[in-house]
Amino acid sequence: MGVSVTASPVLDRLDELRAAVAAAGAVLPVGARTHWDVGNPAVGGVEVRAPAGIVAYDPAELTVTVGAGTTVGELAAVLGDAGQECPLDPRDLAATVGGVVATGLSGPRRLRYGPLRDRVLEVRFVTADGRLVKGGGPTVKNVTGYDVPRLLVGSLGTIGVLVQVTLRCQPRARFARWFPSTADPFDARRRMFRPSCVAWDGATTRVLLEGHPDDVAAEARAAGLDPGAGVDAVLADAGPPWPDGPHRGRISVRPSRLCELAPALDGIDGLRWLAEVGVGTVHVAAADPDGLVAARRVASAHGGWLLREAGAPRVDGYGGPPPNLAILERIRAAFDPTGKLSPGRLPGEPAPAASAR
Repeated sequence: MGVSVTASPVLDRLDELRAAVAAAGAVLPVGARTHWDVGNPAVGGVEVRAPAGIVAYDPAELTVTVGAGTTVGELAAVLGDAGQECPLDPRDLAATVGGVVATGLSGPRRLRYGPLRDRVLEVRFVTADGRLVKGGGPTVKNVTGYDVPRLLVGSLGTIGVLVQVTLRCQPRARFARWFPSTADPFDARRRMFRPSCVAWDGATTRVLLEGHPDDVAAEARAAGLDPGAGVDAVLADAGPPWPDGPHRGRISVRPSRLCELAPALDGIDGLRWLAEVGVGTVHVAAADPDGLVAARRVASAHGGWLLREAGAPRVDGYGGPPPNLAILERIRAAFDPTGKLSPGRLPGEPAPAASAR
């Protein structure tokens, strides 16, 4: 049965939010602050918050529209009642949908379900001058126009203030289980059809399989895993010990280079790491900022880079300008020529307004 909300709390608050953004000299979109340390710190501005709430949900269409201030936990509860999910998978279910989209950090099940940007069908956001802009369409098969929704993913609020997001949902798997093993993670990955995650810390391989129980057991056997072992997962949250600590980062590297990167990370005193095999993401955590600095050097030496996720306030969030900085600056100049939206969060400075022509 579909759920449709016509008196939307999102729409009710838009005029107030648009006026606040237009009047401010600098604007900081704020959610639950669970991703507040990602990248570079903001340099100041008036804090604004997106409205929350379910705007429309039709399980038959596999789409849901929510206010960007809606928590992932609230969204998961609504979808779960209909046997569906949207695998955003942040570390903290208190994170807002808008915050997850704005930071662009895909969850640990990316190997099976694809990156976060593939989930976003339509966005509504407020521009620096207070205009409400819609991008994308509310259907899975929408293919017209510029792909503005993907442009907003990972923008950290520098293009516009997200107020509403339409996401693609999917049926929730009937069964999910994490399998621990000492098997070679790369060999295990090659022998499986569609694992949701293959996590490896250098000593233990942990594989997440989802689907019908019989299919999960068959795939476990094919990978050399014990079908009777493992830990059942609820919303994939009973998995491996993701590295935790006051200073965290996320390394991105070619998946084929993980086997070379791992020994180098082991050489960093006090660093904890966990790699997503087949994806090329390595989660790292350290007791002091120097651990992240050392991990960044290792990542760079292996053709990758490290994004600061938490802590280490004096460590450059990106470790230098990204290779697409010139394109990034042109996009920001086109949407926000004065640089008032989330100033400082992304590398570089907004180009002058004239350069946007």
